[in-house]
Parts: sequence; structure tokens; C-alpha cells
Amino acid sequence: MTATLDSPGLPPTASGLRATLRRLAAAQKGTVGAPAYSRFVNRPLGRVLAALAFHAGLTPNAVTGLSALCTFTGLALVALVAPSVPLGLAVAGCLVLGYALDAADGQLARLRGGGSPAGEWLDHMVDAAKLPVLHLAVLVSFYRFGVVDGGWLLLVPVAYCVVDAVTFFGMMLNEALRAQHGAATRAARTGQRVGALRAVLTLPTDYGTLICLFLLFGVPQVFVPAYTLMFLAAAAFLVLAGVKWFREMDRLAA
Repeated sequence: MTATLDSPGLPPTASGLRATLRRLAAAQKGTVGAPAYSRFVNRPLGRVLAALAFHAGLTPNAVTGLSALCTFTGLALVALVAPSVPLGLAVAGCLVLGYALDAADGQLARLRGGGSPAGEWLDHMVDAAKLPVLHLAVLVSFYRFGVVDGGWLLLVPVAYCVVDAVTFFGMMLNEALRAQHGAATRAARTGQRVGALRAVLTLPTDYGTLICLFLLFGVPQVFVPAYTLMFLAAAAFLVLAGVKWFREMDRLAA
């Protein structure tokens, strides 16, 4: 018997949920440039949440709101509560769920026939806010709870904030210019195959890797060096990617 897609807002049957997941799997974004966590963990997790949201009758904007709620709850805990192992687990749980819901809202929009400019705007605004807030929350925690003994280590979250903000803006600007000049965007599904090795090599620059690092937040002796190394990797990526992006944008004019 062929599985049928259940109606939104009604409790899903097993066959209906499987059919929804198959439809979502066929409507995924392209994988060009997607790091390993985002590609192999977050998108499949978001797919499941998108299917559940569809059958619960939630709108994509509602899912974006839930994503923001989870994410900023976790970041508030970072800034307001002294680091501990239980806190690290709670923060990582909030951030991982928030990121998965961030992947779910777009998938839900495609499942419902396409998103809206307002929904895309809301999604990107939340993304633009969470990156600097994450690093500023870490800075507040480092200072308030004496995680580091002052000095140059307090500059790491500040510099990381700048690097992530510039990287995010660069990626958004690249997509806008590609679309403006008729070039394929990174979100478009193409025949280009992206190897798993490339996805693994970009793990240090992946937001998913960064939020999983908060599992170690209660062990500053491990978290601080790991966080600093992530910053150095992100900064190196921005320098190398910036050169590549500039060359690509220069070719668009031709």
C-alpha cells in the first residue's frame, strides 16, 4: 500500500510521517559548502522536527520563534549562571535543539509550498543575532565568574564575535550577488557532488561544532583552549575564504 501524506494539524500516522519525511528528503537544499555537522546531523534532525511541526499545524515562523527561544535561553544561561557540568549540558541541549529547529523552519516552508520574504527575513535576523550574542555571553561569563584571569583571553570572544559577524555577512552577500547575476547559489540543488572529506575539514568553522563545545563549558581548563582554537580556525577560514570569494565575485562581472 502506498503511504499517504497526513493533513497538517492532525496527529500523524506512521505511514503519513514516513511519507512526509520522504518529501522533505527530496526537497533538501544543496550541500555545496555545508560543513559535516550541518550536513550529516543538523539537517536530518531538522527534517524530523519539520515533519512533526507540519503534522502539528505549526507555521515556519512559529518554528523560527521556537528556535530563537531555545537558542537565547541557552545563551542567557551562559551569561547568568556560573559554569558547571550540568549547566554545560543544559546550554548545549538548548543550542542543539535551537539549531535543529533553525534547519526545520526552511524545510517546513518548502513542504508547505515555499516560504515568504518575511519568513526568510525573520530567519536571517535571528541567525544574525545569535552569533554575536553567543560570543558576548561567553565574554560576560569569562569576566563575571573569573573563568580566565583577565588579560588577552578576554579578547578572544570579542575577536571571535567580529570574525563570525563578518563571515555571516560575507556568506549572505555572496548569495545575494550570485542570485543577482544569475549564478547558482549554495542553497540550490545542483549536480555538483561534495565529498565528505571537505565537509569534515570545515568542522572547526561549523556553528554546530561550536555549540557542541558547550558540553565542556563546566570544565574551563578544556573549554577555554578549545574555544580559542575554534576562534583561530574560524579566523583562518575567513582569510582564505575572503580571497576565494573576492575572486568569485570578480568572475561574476564577466
